[in-house]
Amino acid sequence: MGDMPLAFDSLPALLAHGFDTLIDVRSPAEHAEDHIPGALNLPALSNDERARVGTIYKQIGAFEARRIGAALVARNVAAHLEGPLADKSGPWRPLVYCWRGGQRSGSVATILTQVGWRAETITGGYQAFRRLVHAALYGAPLDHRVILLDGNTGTAKTEVLQRLARHGIQVIDLEGLARHRGSLLGARRDGQPAQKAFETRIAAAIAGLDPDRAVVIEAESSRIGRLIVPPALWAAMCRAGRIELTAPVPARASYLAQGYGDVASDRAWLLARLDALRTLRGHAVVDRWQALVAAGEDAALAEALITQHYDPAYDCARRTHDRPVLARIGATLLDRAGIDALTADVARIVTQA
Repeated sequence: MGDMPLAFDSLPALLAHGFDTLIDVRSPAEHAEDHIPGALNLPALSNDERARVGTIYKQIGAFEARRIGAALVARNVAAHLEGPLADKSGPWRPLVYCWRGGQRSGSVATILTQVGWRAETITGGYQAFRRLVHAALYGAPLDHRVILLDGNTGTAKTEVLQRLARHGIQVIDLEGLARHRGSLLGARRDGQPAQKAFETRIAAAIAGLDPDRAVVIEAESSRIGRLIVPPALWAAMCRAGRIELTAPVPARASYLAQGYGDVASDRAWLLARLDALRTLRGHAVVDRWQALVAAGEDAALAEALITQHYDPAYDCARRTHDRPVLARIGATLLDRAGIDALTADVARIVTQA
């Protein structure tokens, strides 16, 4: 191990650390909440062990906590050496971090170094990384030129956005990063990440962009599910021009019914979600929606939701955030050919903008 932990003065520098493996030795719960992208979690202490050592520190003292903690760390590192690290060869170079770049990462790195590997640690650990993420998203305004991909529900915005990347266009897929489709029925079964993890994903995506080229982001509200778009990115989105996608309601309803097949299959969950709109849309309207659910009329339900809920909500949001329209692109059908044509048109406009 080097004489001093490594310090990184920028997020791109840390993400391009150059080591063979980035190892997060924090507990599984800490890692699950957020971690440096690409990190392998090899805990120095389990969730229960970390809580136990913390209790000993408070109730008995620092020496006893360190003594018991050291024994636990040694056992856990032994298990890692015999398990996930058993195939690592002599030249392997790991970069190790913990919460503050202190005892856990130092202890693990010392053992790895004694084996013969060139292990290093990060000054300040995860907290140093978190400060870089926070500075990127809560500090100075973003310099990147943002173009919003807009359009009412069912106009295939997300699919067009994903296809733009294949055309060489820079994109940030906020819904993908948030694991949520950004609407009433947008929740996914695997749930959303923590707010910190969402911000890490956004900051990493921004760090990988070429600032001299435009980046396309789907027009969203400031909240995606339960997650909040960080202020620097939200301010850039509020300043951005937009490309608006349009399509006839029947085409949008058909596309929506297909895209939300997983939602339609869980009738009980869908009925409960629609119930939440009674105050906003009225009992008669929601009763009709729920009757369509019970009858399995997915396309009719999608069309009713588009005309009676989604479109009015979008109209209201646009009056609040009146962003300039760079272009409007229409499609008669939202089949593969129609979406391919939309994507090509958007790519052309972005390239020329």
